[in-house]
This record gives sequence, C-alpha cells and structure tokens, in this order.
Amino acid sequence: MSFTKVSTLGRLGAAATAFLAPAVALAQEAAAPAAAAAAATPVPDKADTAFMFIATLLVFFMIMPGIALFYGGLVRTKNMLSVLMQCTVVAAAVMLIWVTYGYSFAFGGSTSAFWGGTAKMFLSGVTVDSTAATFTDGVVIPEFIFVMFQMTFAALTPALIVGAFAERIKFSAVVLFCVLWVTFVYFPIAHMVWDANGLIFGWGALDFAGGTVVHINAGLAGLIGAIMVGKRTGFGKDMMAPHSMTLTLVGAAMLWFGWFGFNAGSNLEASGGAMLATVNTFVATAAAIVSWCVVETFTRGKASLLGAVSGMIAGLVAITPAAGIAGPMGAIVMGLLVSPLCYFFVAVVKNKFGYDDTADVFGVHGIGGLFGALATGIFASSSLGGVGYAEGVTMGGQFMTQLYAVLVTIAWCGIGSFVLYKIVDLIVGLRVTVEAEREGLDLASHGEAAYHN
Repeated sequence: MSFTKVSTLGRLGAAATAFLAPAVALAQEAAAPAAAAAAATPVPDKADTAFMFIATLLVFFMIMPGIALFYGGLVRTKNMLSVLMQCTVVAAAVMLIWVTYGYSFAFGGSTSAFWGGTAKMFLSGVTVDSTAATFTDGVVIPEFIFVMFQMTFAALTPALIVGAFAERIKFSAVVLFCVLWVTFVYFPIAHMVWDANGLIFGWGALDFAGGTVVHINAGLAGLIGAIMVGKRTGFGKDMMAPHSMTLTLVGAAMLWFGWFGFNAGSNLEASGGAMLATVNTFVATAAAIVSWCVVETFTRGKASLLGAVSGMIAGLVAITPAAGIAGPMGAIVMGLLVSPLCYFFVAVVKNKFGYDDTADVFGVHGIGGLFGALATGIFASSSLGGVGYAEGVTMGGQFMTQLYAVLVTIAWCGIGSFVLYKIVDLIVGLRVTVEAEREGLDLASHGEAAYHN
C-alpha cells in the first residue's frame, strides 16, 4: 500500500472518529451507571460457594448420623433408639427455629453487643442475590450458604448436650430445653463471638470454629443437666457399659470426617487458611488419640478403643478454636496435651464428685473446649508457627482476652442453662419414672426397640 493511500485512510478514520465522538460519549455516559452498579455489587465466587456447600453437608453429616451413632453406641441396648430420636428431633427443631428467628438473633445486623436483632427474622432480606462477606476483602459467597452453614452449627450444638443425661430424661423435656437453650444461650453467644458487633468479637478474642460457642457451651450445659436430672437408677451398682463400641467408633469416624467441614468451612473460602485448618484437624486429632492411649497404658495397663475414641473427640474439640490460627506443630502439641487433661476429668474428677455424665460431654467437650480456647491465645504466636497476633497484641494480652471470653461464656451458659432446666422441670418435668427407666426409653418413650432378637 502506497503512502498516499495510508494517508487518505488515516484522514478518513480521523474524520469518522470525530463524527462519531458525540454518539460514543453518550453511549459511555449511559453505560456508566450500569458499570458502576455492577462494580458495587460483588459477584459470589463460584469455587468458594461450592466449597461452602460441601462444608455445610459435612457438618450436617456430623449430626445425622455421626453424633447420634456415637452417643447411641455408648448407652445400653434398651436406650439406643431414644438417643437416635433425641438427636434427630432436636436437630430438626433447631433448623426450623434458625430460619425463623435464630439467624436474625445471631447475625441480624444489630449494633447490640449481645444479640443480632429482628431485622432478618423469617430470613427477611435474604435472597438469591444477597451475599455474605468472607475473610478476604471483596470476596463474597451467597448469603443462603452462610445461613445454612451456621444452621448446621446451631443444630449440632444442642445435640451434643444429649449425651450428658441420656437414659433417664423425658423426650419432651429434651426437645423443650434445647429449643429454649438455643434461643437464650446459643444465639447470644454466637453473636457475641462471631458477629462484628459482638461483645467478645470486639475484645479481639480468637475462636476460629467454635471452642466457646459450641464446645464450652454444650459441655457446661451437659454438666448442669446431668446434675439436675440426677444419676441413672442403679448408677455405680448396675452394669452400664456401652452396648456397641462398634457403632461408637463408626459415629466417631463420621464426626472426624465431618469435622473437616466444621473447621475448614469456618474459613468461609477455599484458600490457604482452609487448608491450614484441614491439616491441623488431621494432626491434632491423631496426636490426641496416641496421647490418650499412652495415658491409659500407664494408668490402666491397657489402651482401650473407648479411650482412643475419647482422645479422637478431645483432639477435635481442642483444635476447633485454633484450626485456622495455630501452626501444624502447635496443633500436635495441643493434641498431645488435651488428652491427659480430659482423661483426668473423665476418670478422676467425675468419680470424685459423683455426677453421672453418661457420655462424658463435660469431660471431653467442656474441658477440651476450655483448653483449646485458652491454648489458642498461645499457639497463635508466629514464633510457635501460628498466624500471629493483631498489631500491638502480645501473647500475654491475647491469653487474657481468651480467658475473659471463656469466663463470659461460662457465666452466660451456666446461669442460663440452670434457669432453663428449672423452667422445663416446672412445665413438663425432667425425668422419666423409675419404671420407665428400668424398661428402657426405647419402649417407654417411643414404643419401639432398636433391636429385635
């Protein structure tokens, strides 16, 4: 092409550009608001959404059938079905409560330090287009998946309490207590710990996946329930060994499997933080199993499957608040330390004080959660392989913050649970008759039997 043709095309192009400039400017001006609106509305990340969907199903698997089989195997044959029924109905009831008012009470957007308000009751404002923030600026997930993920936490926690007073409580009392308990204890604590406006969150306390909200809460409520309902008839005299350690192991394995959703999912996105939580969930649990077996070997002369399973749950509980915060080596140390502590409460303290905690909910969940919450303040240190503290925060300062968080949880849960047990006792009564207890709650409460010869 000659220089003349190029010059001619250039002049034509310039003329065309000049002619079309006003139209282009108008088009750009018209498109600007739409572009600004698109930029202002974050689009949920599809990978993170899929990750949270899987995590939610994993936590649900912990409830049905994980915790139900774990506790069911620990009771006597005549009470197996009653435990399965209690876990099932409690979880179902809490799911309905969560979408009705629980989500709003915990995460409703209120500026209150103690509850989330009523703005999101009946999931008002939660649509297919609404989003929830993750830990990375600008990265969001659909609000529906956040609602469901937190719903599984809310449904699991009261089901954990069931193991403390199994084999002698009325079915109606279990359901009524758990409905009241999530309303007045769990939802406020969840708001205080995990909501940006919450009291404990504002202090800077660290609880990655629920050391205070889930385990200290459930463990303490279980202890109070075991004491107020009273000991099982024949406790200390009759044989009350677990009827199926096979099912208990199956249930515990399901819990460990589902716990990856519990811990890694609390990262709210598929990132390195989720993978840190995953590896910590592996190694802390493994260390606690080995540690419990070693303790039993030295104290009893034999390592038992019940001990190994107890160590498994203790390790999972301990690492929960530190899952995405401590380093893997710190997680191992936490696992090694938690088992001797829980063993002491299960084998020594319980016998010393004589309370009948059927499935050792307080000894494992309560004590394991308390240890984990406090240890998180130590093993968060970057010098110990953790992610480090906020600017200006020292190990001693963080530990004291963790201690304050634990004390508030104990006070709120302890007082609230005691009052609610009293209310339930006045309304429906807590305990079944001695005749029903001797017959077994499967037949006495549900007219069914878990097994038929």
